Amino acid sequence: MSDIVWHQHSIDKQSRADQKGQNPILLWFTGLSGSGKSTLAGALERALFDAGFHTYLLDGDNVRHGLCKDLGFSADDRDENLRRVGEVAKLMVDAGLVVLSAFISPTREERERVRALFDEGQFIEVHVSTPIEVCEARDPKGLYSKARAGEIKNFTGISAPYETPTAAELTIDTSKGDLATQVSALLDYLAAIQVIDSEKLKKVV
Repeated sequence: MSDIVWHQHSIDKQSRADQKGQNPILLWFTGLSGSGKSTLAGALERALFDAGFHTYLLDGDNVRHGLCKDLGFSADDRDENLRRVGEVAKLMVDAGLVVLSAFISPTREERERVRALFDEGQFIEVHVSTPIEVCEARDPKGLYSKARAGEIKNFTGISAPYETPTAAELTIDTSKGDLATQVSALLDYLAAIQVIDSEKLKKVV
C-alpha cells in the first residue's frame, strides 16, 4: 500500500458543493426490516429532488444486485457489505451530493465505522425506531414469517440482535403520524443545520 497515494485533483469537495448550492452529507437510515427505512428515505429524496437538490439513495437490496452481489449474509459478509457502502457513500459526498442510505446495519460498531469515514457533521444517523410488532405485522417481503419458521438464519430482531442507536441525530417511528409529516421533520432538520437552503424548500413544504 505504500506505493498508493491519494491523487489531489484541482476540483475539490467544496467546489462541487458550491456548484450545487448545498452542503454534502450522508443520512444513514437504520432500523429493523419493515420499519420503513426505504419508504422514508425514498420520500425524502423525492422531496429534495423536486426542490432542486442533487441526491442519491443507496438501498440495501439494490446494492446487492451489483456492488455487493458476491456477498452472502454471514456476519463477515454483512460487515463487508456496509464497508463497501460506506466507501461509496464517501465518494458521493465528495462529489457534493446529499446521500441517503437505507440499511438495517444492526450493530453500533458497524454504524460508527461508517461515521468515522466522514468529516464532523457529515454523517447523520436516522434511527427508524418502529416497534418490531409493527414491522412484523407489515412483513412486506414475508421475511419475518420465514425467520419464525427457521427458514432464514440470523434474522435481525428474531434470531440476531439489533443494537439500538444511543446517540442518533434523529429518531422517527413510522407507526406514528403520516409520511408527509415525517418527511417535513427531516427537511426542517436539514435546513436547520444548513445542509440545504430553506428557500428552496418552499417548493415542497
